Amino acid sequence: MTTVLIADDQTLVRRGFRMILEIEPDLEVLGEASDGAEAVARCRALHPDVVLMDVRMPRMDGIVATTLITGDDACASTRVVMLTTFDMDEYVYEALQAGASGFLLKDVQPELLVAGIRAVHSGDSLLAPSVTRRMIESFLHTSPVLDPEASARLATLTPREREILGLVARGRSNAEIAAELFVSETTVKTHVGRVLMKLGLRDRVQVVVFAYEAGLVAPRRPRPHPGAVPGPLL
Repeated sequence: MTTVLIADDQTLVRRGFRMILEIEPDLEVLGEASDGAEAVARCRALHPDVVLMDVRMPRMDGIVATTLITGDDACASTRVVMLTTFDMDEYVYEALQAGASGFLLKDVQPELLVAGIRAVHSGDSLLAPSVTRRMIESFLHTSPVLDPEASARLATLTPREREILGLVARGRSNAEIAAELFVSETTVKTHVGRVLMKLGLRDRVQVVVFAYEAGLVAPRRPRPHPGAVPGPLL
């Protein structure tokens, strides 16, 4: 059973998502929250597997709430999926920095909503690293970001792990990395797992963010906004 908390300031949105999710035998809605502060409090009390978090809410927005949830030991196993319209790249980047595991459009099709929640709970992401990379690059061209702490954490990796990190950040799948390095997919998966553990990252989306903040990967020329509805992968 995958448990879900729905955080959105619009009652109709919360009720709509609840109706979709409660039909599924393996999904359980533990509760709702009408703002970020309530979402944080309910997450600490209920320990949901996944939080559907609106970006813009009164009192406390979804980005601040996500930062508090992903940084709280009481919510260590909780994954956050942002509900967004993709209208502002900077919000997407800030949400990734805050620890979000992916994004869903508010008008997402019911089957994509259900599949996305299942994917995130199983450890996957709701944005392909290549799509995440394009959004980050688009934002970094106007607001460069380099985190000295990230650069220091990078030094804890072995040369092979740094190589794997760079390839993941460039949007390569495990199969593509295995082919490029002439190793098995199992070996790549093991390396990726070690990278996540050493750097304290939740998933491959966070790997992409970290690689840019550490200066391991530099933004390329600006690309058009993807504008596509994300789907589960990896």
